[in-house]
Amino acid sequence: MSDYMFMLESHLSSDQSRVVSEFQTAAAQANTNIFLTGGAMRDMLGGFPIVEIDFTVEGNAIKLAQAVTKKAGGKILAIDENRKLVHMSFPGGVHATIGMARQEKYPKPGEKPVVKPATLHEDLRGRDFTINSIALSLNPASRGLLLDPNNGVGDLERKELRAVSNYTLYDDPARLLRVLRFKVRLGFNIDERTKMQYDNAREAQLETRIQQAALLDELRHTANEPNCADVVRLLEEEKLLHLYSNALEGGKLNMAGLQKLQKAKQMVPFGVDMHLDNIGLFLYFLGEKLSVKERAEFAKGIGLTKREVEQWQKLEANSKKLEKDLKSAKLQKPSHIYVLLSKAPGEQILFLLAHSSERIVHDRIRNYLQKYLPSAQEVSERDVLATGAKPGTPKFQKAKEDLILTKLDARPKKVPPPEVPPGGPPAAAQPVLARK
Repeated sequence: MSDYMFMLESHLSSDQSRVVSEFQTAAAQANTNIFLTGGAMRDMLGGFPIVEIDFTVEGNAIKLAQAVTKKAGGKILAIDENRKLVHMSFPGGVHATIGMARQEKYPKPGEKPVVKPATLHEDLRGRDFTINSIALSLNPASRGLLLDPNNGVGDLERKELRAVSNYTLYDDPARLLRVLRFKVRLGFNIDERTKMQYDNAREAQLETRIQQAALLDELRHTANEPNCADVVRLLEEEKLLHLYSNALEGGKLNMAGLQKLQKAKQMVPFGVDMHLDNIGLFLYFLGEKLSVKERAEFAKGIGLTKREVEQWQKLEANSKKLEKDLKSAKLQKPSHIYVLLSKAPGEQILFLLAHSSERIVHDRIRNYLQKYLPSAQEVSERDVLATGAKPGTPKFQKAKEDLILTKLDARPKKVPPPEVPPGGPPAAAQPVLARK
């Protein structure tokens, strides 16, 4: 096993590892070259948690995605027919994308690119930033081979964001927003030449050429960021929020609410699937100070789906019942709180943590996130197997839940006081009386 494969396995959760294995097997059966790319490689090599698994194939990405999601119980969330790119989700809260290795040519800045199949090396040389243009072979003959034609590994070590080409930000102006989001998330600096390209693109007002779909895509990514408030603040400083709504500028930008949301999001333990719909939660705090008319204009102008608008507008009302349940005197044990919140929508939990005025609600949610969830993660698959239950069965899941609840309600063992030898403690340990 190569060092990079060992590094990958140490960064993946068990559910993520299963998804990687399924794609490796399916690609081998289809005689298709498959590589781990993009954000997954950036996060692994940069020492960040892998949030989404990115695959690139020199072949039919859509067909491979359909085969794996069907076999592994996954779900296809969206398909970009032009780029042959598929977004998927799998059990355990695993998110993945798979795309065809491709070259993209932009007729004009911000226009839909002309896409054609390409080799992986051509694909990597046409990406946005060097830290996103690294690949790891998952193929039997070259498994573990690192491909880095743009020296993205060096930029990760230097903590720099560097555009792959001199036209990166001109071809796709949405990257003007993306580079700022990466700057906040990773804490990296923008290298000098890329900063010059950014300044020139802004001087040419290329941000005005960002298409509505690309703006909405960036908004969704910002909603998913743990540091979402910091991203919005930087967009405000760069005078880019007007791209979403003129009403968000000035005193109507709810930075205080976004900061509370950011603090709540950062309490969620990594690797826990909270069944969280981020977009409605983020939009609630982003637009909390807007009038009803301004919210409607914002939703229409950015192209939000009906479902996203409902998530935003109904979040507060939908969270009322959970808030009432959390105040109940019947929640006397940690297991009671765990059962209630483990079944609740994640956006309602974080909404109440950031917005509720009830102290008991805050305390119980904090205990759930900071104590009960970490304790539940300590129950391993080996512990459940010891009960005799078989993986993948309802009995296995029930046995795991029972072990978790028992562990949460177990009283901590009392540490016995140290034994005192006959005749009292040693002379050196006896208190010295002060002289009168």
